[in-house]
Amino acid sequence: MNALTTVPAQLSLGDWLADLAVQALIDEAELSPKPGLVDRRGSGAHSDLHLGLMQASALSLWPMFGAMADAARDAGELSQPLRETLGRLGREGEADMLRVTGGVNTHRGAIWALGLLTAAAALDSSALGPAAVALRAARLALLPDPGAPAGHASHGAQVCRRYGVHGAREEAQLGFPAIIRQALPQLARSREAGAGEQNARLDALLAIMSGLADTCVLYRAGLAGLACMQDGARAVLEAGGCASLAGRRRLGELERDMLRLRASPGGAADLLAASLFLDRLQPGLPAQIGSV
Repeated sequence: MNALTTVPAQLSLGDWLADLAVQALIDEAELSPKPGLVDRRGSGAHSDLHLGLMQASALSLWPMFGAMADAARDAGELSQPLRETLGRLGREGEADMLRVTGGVNTHRGAIWALGLLTAAAALDSSALGPAAVALRAARLALLPDPGAPAGHASHGAQVCRRYGVHGAREEAQLGFPAIIRQALPQLARSREAGAGEQNARLDALLAIMSGLADTCVLYRAGLAGLACMQDGARAVLEAGGCASLAGRRRLGELERDMLRLRASPGGAADLLAASLFLDRLQPGLPAQIGSV
């Protein structure tokens, strides 16, 4: 049992959603073996990240996720004021994260994806199916955020312009197709096949990687690196997935390629965390959720 599940008998909707979001980030970080990513074995293709830092970063975001959920619950509907509040809370949460990590960007993409999904879940706690929550998140993402810093070009934004691909913003605005069409169906298939939970989650990550234009990989390794990631991820799944010997061998090949390229599929990792969050929402609210 982990600390995030030993909650009081009565907790608020915001607390519950924040717990789920943080646990999803921690579970993604600890999942092993992930090609090129931080996991229990080491830092992957990174020189400035490690598992302890990822865990501390995730925990630092709990107040932000709770505040986003509370803001959405209080608003009760999609609106421009809510979008602006979420933008402000996201920037404050990012500042808290950077203080904890000493300036290292651990979860900027996850703040965007999971922040939207947390707020979308709180907007209507009677409709927590993945597609319904993702649609509400998309409608939030389509609203402008006038408080966003002007002239700031992230690595992701630079890559999107250079290669003509869509990034994290567009993925959200489209309703998270990598999650709804790839990750969650693969997670279900692998579970049904008896792969085991860790292998099923790895397969879900690979399903995302097989089609995502991951801007983290594009920034470091260009189009050739992206093709290497996508082809390698498909090869693992076609060989039988991570629960099969052939799939594990292909996974080892993909890992070596990612390390050789110094490329880490961070965008796919963020979407896996968001997938785990939506997966846990499906059973609905637990009985102990209060009205506070």
